[in-house]
Amino acid sequence: MIYLPAIDRSTDIKRRSKMKKRNYLFALFISISMTLVLLHDAIAEDPAVTRTRHQVHMLDTLYKNAVVLITDKYVTDPSVFSAASAAGALFQVMKDNGFHEVRLIGLTDVLINPAVNNPQDAFEEEVKHKLLAGEASHEEVVTIDGKRYLRMATAVPVVMERCVMCHANFKGVDGAIGSLVYKVPLIE
Repeated sequence: MIYLPAIDRSTDIKRRSKMKKRNYLFALFISISMTLVLLHDAIAEDPAVTRTRHQVHMLDTLYKNAVVLITDKYVTDPSVFSAASAAGALFQVMKDNGFHEVRLIGLTDVLINPAVNNPQDAFEEEVKHKLLAGEASHEEVVTIDGKRYLRMATAVPVVMERCVMCHANFKGVDGAIGSLVYKVPLIE
């Protein structure tokens, strides 16, 4: 025969009630904390950063689609001027005209031009780690000579078979292999 200790029902009910109250208070605390964080972020979001981020997303869409279209329509073999080289020339025109800066960096250990395509500062090193870990983008606001800029980086994956015509080492690679890194003056 198994003997179970006698349970005082009133003590058990009080204990459960106390646990429910504790769980409720904990859930309420978490809920209020999350609401405050979200409200803080919504209130603290600088409208200039929001406008500039939107601009960077537009530029990112433009540049990435241009590279894909150039590759699809004109790059027939590795000896042809590559879409990445065409994009680099376009990036230089934008910089020379004072609009914004953008460059392609490599996130892998195998780079065609390491002196140019390696991450060049702490932000770009952080970008490399974040994007390789699966984030789609990373950003920071910096002030240089009294002027504010949004530095934003977006992931560049292999999106078509022709990419690996020149970059055979990326065949079958999922996720980011590179990043477009932008430095855009904030739209105040």
